[in-house]
Amino acid sequence: MDSAGRRLRVSAGLIVRDGRLLICQRGANDAFPLKWEFPGGKVEEGEEPAAALARELREELGIRATVGAEVARVQHAYPGGPEVDLVFYSVPAFAGEPANRRFAAVTWAPLAALPTYDFLEADRPLVSRMAQEGRLPEAP
Repeated sequence: MDSAGRRLRVSAGLIVRDGRLLICQRGANDAFPLKWEFPGGKVEEGEEPAAALARELREELGIRATVGAEVARVQHAYPGGPEVDLVFYSVPAFAGEPANRRFAAVTWAPLAALPTYDFLEADRPLVSRMAQEGRLPEAP
């Protein structure tokens, strides 16, 4: 939960190019420093999660994304920290070249290599599933 006692609503995108998934490393001064995550961010009050993802991708990576279907949903409580409702979307297309505007690092990683990155706890079940299945999740 956030400081007002609410769950944080977060949306994240699964962006693939040439069989690799775009992942981002949080900054050294961010919460959960240097952990890897999928690009996205907090859903603002009154904002739809898909719209929030498109906004975050513009702000953080400078791309105009086509946000596709919801492909996974996770609820996670960080010990001593926030509770998050995290929605993952496919991003079937985007315009522009991703530029690192706020992260320690941004990289394109093969699905099989995802478990070698130190991901945020909330992302780990999806990371394991994608690596084992060798594919992105599909819309339910």
